[in-house]
Amino acid sequence: MADFKHLLINREDKVAIVTLNRAEHFNTLNHEVWQEIHDAAQAVEDMGDIRAVVINAAGEHFSAGLDVKYLGEGSSEAVLMKANWLQSIYTVWEDFPVPVIAAVQGICYGGGTEFILACDIRVAASNLRIAIPEVRFGLAPDMGGTTRLPKLVGAGQAKRLIIACEEIDAYEAKAIGLVEVVVEPDKLMEEAMRLANKIAGMPPVAVRMAKKGINLAVESSRMAGLLFEGAQSVYCCGTEDMKEAVRAFFEKRKPEFHGR
Repeated sequence: MADFKHLLINREDKVAIVTLNRAEHFNTLNHEVWQEIHDAAQAVEDMGDIRAVVINAAGEHFSAGLDVKYLGEGSSEAVLMKANWLQSIYTVWEDFPVPVIAAVQGICYGGGTEFILACDIRVAASNLRIAIPEVRFGLAPDMGGTTRLPKLVGAGQAKRLIIACEEIDAYEAKAIGLVEVVVEPDKLMEEAMRLANKIAGMPPVAVRMAKKGINLAVESSRMAGLLFEGAQSVYCCGTEDMKEAVRAFFEKRKPEFHGR
């Protein structure tokens, strides 16, 4: 596995854990950190037989967003040269073949928020404070904020959060659909791992197909979504995992899935 300076990558059985590890800098983001976030996806795939991923952060805060010392170094030309790369960083996690769960605590701003938007499920600590404040600095979100946030919370709430730079807490975030679960801070990883392990115990092919189907439905038309549903159903019905699930149900035992 490649060496990472700003991330920790571990596994517990079939769950990979990717940890932002710049607590002394509030887990702020820069080009070096983003490169590692991008490369971590391949590192996790290379582990083999990973069935769920948890992304969390060391320290009291998930991420304060962009390291502000880089704001003065930005230019239109620099962004133009790296726009596609910047947007691909979080997209690799959105498209990751297995579900990705974000465990978020404390401050989660800007690029940190855009990171969790690309995850499949967001578990928040009750002390979460979340915002997308780019407009305050004369910028607009450019790593998926204006694209992914409206699909989660609707256009009106997205405009309130992005244009007015409103900061909200965990409970409001759950109420508008920005996070799915809220727990006390000391239960954050316990809940994220509970979900991850539950997913990891499901038939892997069915999980992958279900994630693809939901993502496709969000991005495309009803007809395209229904066509994919039909195709994946035909595929799943021929798998050994499906047959094992049925056998285990009738035999009243825990199934053993092999992803085929």
